[in-house]
Amino acid sequence: MLLIISISIGAAFNIILIFFVTYIMDFIVRPLKTMHIEIIYTGLSESFTSQVKVSLIAGVIVVSPIIFWQVWTFLKPALYPKERLIFGSLFISGIFLFILGVVFAYLVVLNLSINFFVYTSGTSATPMISISKYVDFLFSFLLPFGITFELPIVLIILTRLGIITVSKLSKYRKYVIFAIFVIAAILTPPDVVSQISMAIPIIILYEISILACKLVKKRI
Repeated sequence: MLLIISISIGAAFNIILIFFVTYIMDFIVRPLKTMHIEIIYTGLSESFTSQVKVSLIAGVIVVSPIIFWQVWTFLKPALYPKERLIFGSLFISGIFLFILGVVFAYLVVLNLSINFFVYTSGTSATPMISISKYVDFLFSFLLPFGITFELPIVLIILTRLGIITVSKLSKYRKYVIFAIFVIAAILTPPDVVSQISMAIPIIILYEISILACKLVKKRI
């Protein structure tokens, strides 16, 4: 039943978003337009399929909190009051951090990446960006940023379950930082700016996570 409700809600939102996809497209291509970069499509269906892809992804993003809420209401009766408070706080924090990661990627990293690629390309060629490739490029790091910003939630849960300890998080800090740079290189587009822009916030989040885990440990 929960799966049917989630699918129905997702389908309904996707149908609604189809009527607003033009405004969404204008919003996501704004960074290119502000730099006077021409956006093109090279196939008859390219623009349409890009709009469908954007509509589907936007639908998933919009409906995700509702789906998580459905899961939460399903699990809530089986939890003790203290557990409800903890998991409820983690749920709200998780949504906030995901949105924060996506917003940070769009407002900061995207502009830095575009400037980097345009600058390093020199003046020998005029940038004309295919809409489908731009959409793929955009979502190739928007979603990873949102997911990686969930790091504090993951570490708090693992600490709460006793799988990891605060002392281990501090002890293996340098190895974690190295791993963060490796993961950032895998998840982001192949430019140094995007990789560093992802790695630095995650390192900061890791340090915040250690402090948060210490607070959680004291309350146990």
